[in-house]
Amino acid sequence: MTTTPTHPTGLRLAAGVLTGILALYIALVALGNITDFGTNQQFVRHVLAMDTTFKDDDLMWRAVTSTTLEDTAYVLIIVWETVAAAVLVWGTFLWARGRDDLARRWSTYGLLMLLLLFGAGFIAIGGEWFAMWQSKTWNGLDAATRVFLLSGVALIVNLLPSGRYGRGGEGIG
Repeated sequence: MTTTPTHPTGLRLAAGVLTGILALYIALVALGNITDFGTNQQFVRHVLAMDTTFKDDDLMWRAVTSTTLEDTAYVLIIVWETVAAAVLVWGTFLWARGRDDLARRWSTYGLLMLLLLFGAGFIAIGGEWFAMWQSKTWNGLDAATRVFLLSGVALIVNLLPSGRYGRGGEGIG
């Protein structure tokens, strides 16, 4: 029978800290978007409207100019961020409690949520479909890439095999 160690190993500590950092980050992002709704609302509106891109006729058909649709997209982003924050906070709590299997599962869910939001949502859809890369004013690709990469690193650390699967029963952490 395999048991989870009761003392934190380096790997468990790293997974918990990385999960906690991203939980804090996305919770602050969600809180900021809720309490200062208008700032990033304008960002989303400009990206979707493509009003600061090169105005290429072959791309402009993609633009969304309905403020109702733009604001709906923004609210959905905030909801996604809030849920991701809650999932990651729960994962962090589970890491702190030594519940490795559950912590790994919940952290994976939350980190995948961030990868989807920042990778698929902001980098692929915002950056490429809505040509955000063309805008000097409303370009969030650098920030999205940073969060995407940090989330990916955290996911890898979270999914590294624990000591019970290591060589000869000895763990990495």
